[in-house]
Formats: sequence, C-alpha cells, structure tokens
Amino acid sequence: MKKNLVSLLLIILSSAAFAQQNAGDTVVHAFVPFASFAYQFPGGEIAHRYGQDAAIGTGLFYKTDKNWLWSGDINFIFGNTIHNGDSILNMVLNSDGYIIDGNGTYALYALYERGYSLNIRVGKILPVLKANPNSGLMLMGGFGYLVHRLKIDNQHLTAPQISRDYAKGYDRLTGGINLNEFVGYYFMGKSHLWNFYGGFEFYQAFTHSLRDYVFDMMKKDNNRYLDLFFGFKIGWMVPVYRRLPEKYYYH
Repeated sequence: MKKNLVSLLLIILSSAAFAQQNAGDTVVHAFVPFASFAYQFPGGEIAHRYGQDAAIGTGLFYKTDKNWLWSGDINFIFGNTIHNGDSILNMVLNSDGYIIDGNGTYALYALYERGYSLNIRVGKILPVLKANPNSGLMLMGGFGYLVHRLKIDNQHLTAPQISRDYAKGYDRLTGGINLNEFVGYYFMGKSHLWNFYGGFEFYQAFTHSLRDYVFDMMKKDNNRYLDLFFGFKIGWMVPVYRRLPEKYYYH
C-alpha cells in the first residue's frame, strides 16, 4: 500500500513539474490578478499643494498568447506632505496660528493628501531581456479618472469649523480625466506565486474643482489644472491559467 502511494505521489509531482516547465517554455494566455505599490513625485499644479506620495492598488491583467496585455485597476493615493496648509485654513486660525475648538482649547488636527485613480490600459510584452517567452520589456498606456483632496483629520470632531460638511469647503476636492504610461519589466515564472512587474509610471491628469464653493477663495474655483505624477511602481501577480498548452491542466 505504501509503495503504491509513493508511486502515485511521484507520478503527480513529475506531472506537475512537467506542466510548470511547459508553461514556462510556451507563451500562455491568462487572467492575472495583481497588487501594486507606487512611490510618486508630483508635477504641474498639484506640486503646489502636495509633496511626494504613495499609492497602493489592485487590478486584473488579461495576457493573450501574443503577449498583449489588457488591464483595469484602482489605486489609492496617500501622502503626508501638504504645502500652504496654513493659508488654506487661514479663515479659521487665530492670531497665534491655532484653531480653537468647541471646548475653547486648541483643536488637534492633521492634514493629509488622499485620492484615487481608476484606469483602463493596454500594452505589450516585448522579447527584450526575456527570461522566458512570457517575460520581457513591458510597455503600457491608457486612460482613467483621477481624484485628489486635502483630508482634514480633526480628532474627536471637536472643531466644527473644519469638520464634516464644513471640511468640504477647504478640502480642494479635484478630479478629472487622466492619461497614463508605464515602461518596465514583466516577469512570469513557472510558479504561480513568483511573478512580478516593475518600472516607471507617468500620469497626466486634466482636472478641475469638484466643489461648488471654496471657503478661503470665497468663490467657486473655475480653474482648470494639469496635475502630473511620475514615479516607480512594482506589482506582484498571481496568474490564473485558463488552459495550459498540450492538454496539461492545473487542479
């Protein structure tokens, strides 16, 4: 009985190893969920509001057997460096530069950058420095929608002048259509877990204010902005093969 079990195990392992090697030697088509992290530098108008930031994202590639890539993704933007925060809140600051809360004490608050982007992209894996037929230079481009704002975090909401609906008058909520480009390297190995991509990403967002009234400007902001992001992005992928070549399947 033990010999039969050992023989069966060896057959299964050898079959799996052959299937993985076959997948590494042949261009496969697959759905590829991924998670990503980006470190970004601002440019254009947004550089006057925020400093460097980061973005975490998730999405789905569809990779064809011709090494074309189609993808959709969502990315959440966050940063801690705010430019001109005091001038934005100038209307509610006292002569010493503090906000007095409802208890008559100094309000505890912090300012953050927050945002997100939704994107659709198309690209190609080119046979440059390829480790196998499914890897190589990765070029992608696409479009999407990008939103960013100033988050005012007032501890315990003790300062009503910067909390809830009043915070919307200062938050600089801005959004618009973006174009994006990516150049980097795409690696798909024989293992379903050891797959990644990395490279440089660029955004050009054509944005405008999404608020009807901006308190410190004392009017609606009707300006149009060009917001730029550029930085390094890495992603971890878990391919889901619909069908491996030569009738081998994963179970």
